[in-house]
Amino acid sequence: MKKDKIMRTVRCRNDQNRGTLGRLVTAIAERDGDIGEIHVIQETHRAVIRDITVYADDLAQMEQIIAAMAANPGTQIIAIRDEVLELHQKGKIAIRSRYTIDSLAILRRVYTPGVAEVCLKIAEDPTLARQYTAISHLIAIVTDGTAVLGLGDIGPVAGMPVMEGKAMLMETLVGLSGVPVLLDSKDVVTIVETVATIAPTFGAIQLEDIAAPRCFEIEERLIERLDIPVMHDDQHGTAVVTTAALTNIARQLELDLGKVRIGQIGLGAAGNAVGRMLMELTGNPVLGADLSEGALERFRGAGGQPASLLELMAQADIVIATTGAPGLIKPEWVRPGQVILALSNPVPEIEPDLALEAGAAFAADGKSVNNVLGFPGILRGAVDCDARRISREMYLAAAQAIAEATPEGELLPNPLDKAVHRSVARQVARKAIQQGLARSDLVPYLED
Repeated sequence: MKKDKIMRTVRCRNDQNRGTLGRLVTAIAERDGDIGEIHVIQETHRAVIRDITVYADDLAQMEQIIAAMAANPGTQIIAIRDEVLELHQKGKIAIRSRYTIDSLAILRRVYTPGVAEVCLKIAEDPTLARQYTAISHLIAIVTDGTAVLGLGDIGPVAGMPVMEGKAMLMETLVGLSGVPVLLDSKDVVTIVETVATIAPTFGAIQLEDIAAPRCFEIEERLIERLDIPVMHDDQHGTAVVTTAALTNIARQLELDLGKVRIGQIGLGAAGNAVGRMLMELTGNPVLGADLSEGALERFRGAGGQPASLLELMAQADIVIATTGAPGLIKPEWVRPGQVILALSNPVPEIEPDLALEAGAAFAADGKSVNNVLGFPGILRGAVDCDARRISREMYLAAAQAIAEATPEGELLPNPLDKAVHRSVARQVARKAIQQGLARSDLVPYLED
């Protein structure tokens, strides 16, 4: 699919008259629509039925295009398909049995009476649950739906498609079984108590799309309370991948991250974590700008240096923005030689092309810096070594693994390359073992 475009597949019946298809294509183009694939479904001497994939910038434009297609002489629209909605029909995930139950003998082994023996063993030694149940690869993906993508507070049920997508990525890339958990509460205590109560089911907890500042307290409380990894992906996944990207940019531009001034615009969940990780990496304070005094104070407490937006743009050599405010950074604020990472989606704080035209040495947006490079491997490594928690050093190890796996000249590696995720898992597990946070060193891929 073309980036940032709305897509529809329109099935048309065109009369076999000269010019019918040409007029149809012209009608789409005159309304600034784009045409993708065209498939002939059926052809007779009287008519041709085709599926035409059409792209538009927004729904209003798409409606105009379809209306123009319907008005084209000799054209009849048979059906309009939204392939994104079709893909989500009945959800994108399901729980499947690993074994086929096709005989009474198998039934007795997987259920009663055979299962009782396994239950008794676990009752005597609870650590055997990692060996004899799915707990070791079950990950709770927990959300209250208050900060879903760039959509904001749309509620937990509306956020379910995103949670399903996370689960699909976990299973596809690293073989973990993500289980969405939707919480109909915004209360910190209720969320913490609920997650802590269900935690025995899971090998790790991934917090997702929970708005700041509550997300900080929720994560901190759960880390203190539970003895399994707890990770807020909007914070640490973003920080890991951004740090990896900056490592590669610094290598390409021959910059020393320890000697340049870094600025972080937006100190919500992602921005606060990015700034903190870069301070841990470089040992230097990071400039931070935000409209919230509470966010600025939190950042100051972590070692950051609060600044106004204009002060940051004037002083920082590297600027990272995670505000969700389209067009926030004006081209005239960009200084020659700056690195600009405007990471808000779907529209960045400044388009990379504009930043480069204004003199930036490097510019990228959120489409290029994808969390999916981080969370699957981080969680896989943490659960495989049975880590009690995920440390700052484990996150930094993940960032380094991603940077090292990046092909020459690229910003980041292909997020669908399973070898990258395996490398991240390996380095995370190795660091956990080195720090004494792992309860098992039997990780088969450690020496790959």
